[in-house]
Amino acid sequence: METSRRHLFGLPLVATGIGLSAGAQAATPVTPDTGSRAYWLSIMDRLSRPVLSNLAKGTLKANMPVEQQKGKGRETCTYLEAFGRLLSGIAPWLALTEVQGSEKALQATYIGWAQAALERATNPASPDMMNFNNGRQPMVDASYVAQAILRAPGVLWEPLPPEVKGYVIAALESTRKLQNPIRNNWVMFAATIEAFLMFAGRPTLHQRFENNIQVMLNWYVGDGHYGDGNAYHADYYNSFVIQPMLIDCLNVLKQQDPRFEDVYTKALRRATRYAEVQERMIGPDGTYAPIGRSIAYRFGAFQTLAQMALMDKLPRKVAPAQVREALGAVIGRTMEPEGTFNADGWLQIGLAGHQPSLGEDYVSTGSLYITANGLLPLGLSAAHPFWSAPAVPWTAQKIWAGADHSKDAALRDEHDLTVPALVRA
Repeated sequence: METSRRHLFGLPLVATGIGLSAGAQAATPVTPDTGSRAYWLSIMDRLSRPVLSNLAKGTLKANMPVEQQKGKGRETCTYLEAFGRLLSGIAPWLALTEVQGSEKALQATYIGWAQAALERATNPASPDMMNFNNGRQPMVDASYVAQAILRAPGVLWEPLPPEVKGYVIAALESTRKLQNPIRNNWVMFAATIEAFLMFAGRPTLHQRFENNIQVMLNWYVGDGHYGDGNAYHADYYNSFVIQPMLIDCLNVLKQQDPRFEDVYTKALRRATRYAEVQERMIGPDGTYAPIGRSIAYRFGAFQTLAQMALMDKLPRKVAPAQVREALGAVIGRTMEPEGTFNADGWLQIGLAGHQPSLGEDYVSTGSLYITANGLLPLGLSAAHPFWSAPAVPWTAQKIWAGADHSKDAALRDEHDLTVPALVRA
């Protein structure tokens, strides 16, 4: 099966210097070993380098192109989108302590860039100071900055000078100028910002925090799925936003107040089931159904599966190595097609190459970097079974190859979860 996985791709891998021989040429076509840590790191580097190297120098706005639907004016928000979404995806890797060799040197470079980027993005005197409160969209991507810090406080918060911490807090608190989100997945953006503010020792607002979490929990429709509002949507927003932010917010709350432990445990059980569904959605060749909106966010569609792998909360019947192989196949399918990146290395709109018509009117260059959230398992050490166990086929490969396999079964759990109210002075 290892051989068949390697032959899924007839597309060139652009060398980035990670895991390739010293004499390899960047233009040499090779078949990527999409299940290897070296390959995942090469994708992380290719996605991250243009964004963070520029932002660390204060040149992101000067150098980042803005692909968008004509006349949509996404320049006001696209830079914060690129920064927050990318950082939330690579944060666990930045926080990883068990790193050696060339990966350690690469990590040190990115930690330096990320810390500098937090200052550049939030310092009012910076040429790359970002828009956190003009219009609706900034609250969305401010929440990804918040989520990134929650995922890696040891490198993205604790080492920051007090002045920079002040800039970050002021920027995120300024998002409160925006009205409480309408009744859809946006309730989680405000809640995630409040979760960060709690972590940072700032007062939080019930209406934007516990209340919004309760609203989302009330939209549970069963079998590990939440509605996006009162209605269920056939798309990947349970993975782009809903499940990961619910888990991260409830994790902060349970550390503050043990009364949240039960709600967290039950929400985590739902996320584990949803991850099980996601693993089964990956076809034998690494493709998946291009359904719903925001399909140009590419392999970020599998963030919940990636997060459950990172947390060691995969379903009992799903081995970490099969998730590595399945996610790697998806990464290869969405990153390798010609046109995925422009000539200067920036992402372009599409799912399997450059396909501008797949982008909604809210999609621009910065939006696309949410795909990095599929890389969350890089926060596991190379010795973890996710990386070290031998390759095994994933569920769809086994079944469509004719192998006998256990049947699937829905999660049967209670629909009503009640979020306690924090005691506020």
